[in-house]
Amino acid sequence: MASVHALDVASSPVTVGPGVRGPALEEHLGRHGLTLGHLPQSWEFATMGGYAATRSAGQAATGVGRFDDLVAGLTLATPSRVLALGSPPASAAGPDLLGLALGSEGALGVITELTLRVRPEPRARHYEGWSFRSWEAGLAGLQRMARHDLLPDVVRLSDPDETRADLLTASGTGASLLRGSLRLRRRAAGCLLVVGWEGLPAAVRARQRAAASVLRGAGAVRLGARVGEAWRRHRYAAPYTRDSLLDAGLLVETLETAATWTALPTVHDAVREALRTRLGRRGKQPLVMSHVSHVYPTGASLYVTVLADRDDALPIQQWLAAERAATDALLAAGGTLTHHHAVGADHRPWLEREVGALGVDVLRAVKQRLDPRGICNPGVLLPD
Repeated sequence: MASVHALDVASSPVTVGPGVRGPALEEHLGRHGLTLGHLPQSWEFATMGGYAATRSAGQAATGVGRFDDLVAGLTLATPSRVLALGSPPASAAGPDLLGLALGSEGALGVITELTLRVRPEPRARHYEGWSFRSWEAGLAGLQRMARHDLLPDVVRLSDPDETRADLLTASGTGASLLRGSLRLRRRAAGCLLVVGWEGLPAAVRARQRAAASVLRGAGAVRLGARVGEAWRRHRYAAPYTRDSLLDAGLLVETLETAATWTALPTVHDAVREALRTRLGRRGKQPLVMSHVSHVYPTGASLYVTVLADRDDALPIQQWLAAERAATDALLAAGGTLTHHHAVGADHRPWLEREVGALGVDVLRAVKQRLDPRGICNPGVLLPD
């Protein structure tokens, strides 16, 4: 269950067990000059089966795609029988049943094997930082790149609160350069944009130059490669920092959504206000930080991190109440229920608002056919 079963170097699919973790797979593929390129923040410990069951999205999803884009096929063991789904490289034989398993969260059966699309390992990587004067200007710059099909493989635009937090907590050469660059340009903080390109050297250079032209036209100021490289080297440190903050008595949580370019500013403000209202206590306001990290032609994801004074008597209830308020706010403003954290137990009361009553009925019918006794991961995905 945690091994690489087969690798077709010529056609580039790899077949793996669901328990294979990111580092082990990348090490195996690297010996053949290949990579999967799926690198979410959970990469050190998460498994291929978990990625598929939750429709994960990694740091380079804007370039290489979400995990569901990388799945060519899988085997799903259900209480009724085993389903072999997917026909690589492509098929038009009716609706794509592979999509039923992706994001099913174990509610329909157990993923026992996956066939994944891999690609050549990049020969060049270039990450760099840019600064926008405002959140609105940053969003407009990303939208302009998306419209002209010039999006980098990696995109992360931080709002003013997250940018200020990064400036206060970052260390090393990249952080010093960022602070110095902002001072020279008389910018207190603005919004930090990190972008990255991977691939053949000539292609990386050409894409970077084309994107740079669009970013400058949108009012961005280039901060340089050291800022981007500093972010790339330290991006897996956040979960460990979270542990220290929890030990210090803070509530530390995240939530995420996605919205169209038109709705995104409203969703951002609505979620921020809901969390600040719910989590302010004892005269202390929470720190609510957001960033865009997955960009599409029609919109982008929004990832929110909150630090607040924790109610040690009822910490879980404290967060669930805040999460409910934030979810109601983001849905009312036009956001999606989730972008890549999946539905799970927390979000299932709102599923009907996203997929409709008939959509829930369809999922229930599939569940009844594959798992008539309801023994597969009860309590997730479907509302009561």
